[in-house]
Amino acid sequence: MEFETSAMSMTTIVGNWKMNKLPTEAAQLASDIRGRLEKHRRATVVVCPPSAALETVSRVLEGSDIAVGAQNVHPEIQGAFTGETSAEMVREFASYVIVGHSERRVEFGETDELISLKVSAVARAGLRPILCVGESTGIRNSGRAVQFVTEQLTKGLSQINDVSRVLVAYEPVWAIGTGQAATPDAAQEIISALRMALRDQYGVVANGIPCLYGGSVNADNISEFVTRPDIDGALVGGASLEADSFADIVTAASQASS
Repeated sequence: MEFETSAMSMTTIVGNWKMNKLPTEAAQLASDIRGRLEKHRRATVVVCPPSAALETVSRVLEGSDIAVGAQNVHPEIQGAFTGETSAEMVREFASYVIVGHSERRVEFGETDELISLKVSAVARAGLRPILCVGESTGIRNSGRAVQFVTEQLTKGLSQINDVSRVLVAYEPVWAIGTGQAATPDAAQEIISALRMALRDQYGVVANGIPCLYGGSVNADNISEFVTRPDIDGALVGGASLEADSFADIVTAASQASS
């Protein structure tokens, strides 16, 4: 059965600020981004500040169409989980949640099973999960990259039935923060395989799932990615920490995909 390629009408650019920016700094960055993008933009834009700045950033962006996302949640609604935050708790300030980022998998030992519970928790809270998948250098060199990330995808979505509000972000571990982005063709190959896996499991709804690329994205290379048929945008790390560089990425992506 043949399917059309991605049916997304707008590019999606997500900024992951990671553990950067104090609340006052985050407020200023959000304000600067809003000022740069509010008047001229043809993309869905999401910024994901650290949890301590979620409320501050959400207030700065209130009334704009720049969305706010959280970087992580606990799978339970509440309980004796010191230091954790539930999806219900961030719902007042965010509409997206990053789940399964490679730094959570590697640094904090998050398994596919735990990540699937988090995806489910995010969806139950009425938020949009951004499920991250990606392979290490060793996996890629072994020729198992497609199989590996496809398994991450299917396991990550195993606890939910409705995937229409899910976003998928392919971030090769070897490209994150290194300045060495995957080639657009390599990214397209993986993301095409991910979308095919989604189609096999969920049918035509897969065409509407935004599939993003992440890993050393900047204003100079973003257009090469978003013009590939299955790449709908980007998950941006370091370049999202400066308003000008992030706005330039959004602008370049919007122009390239229009």
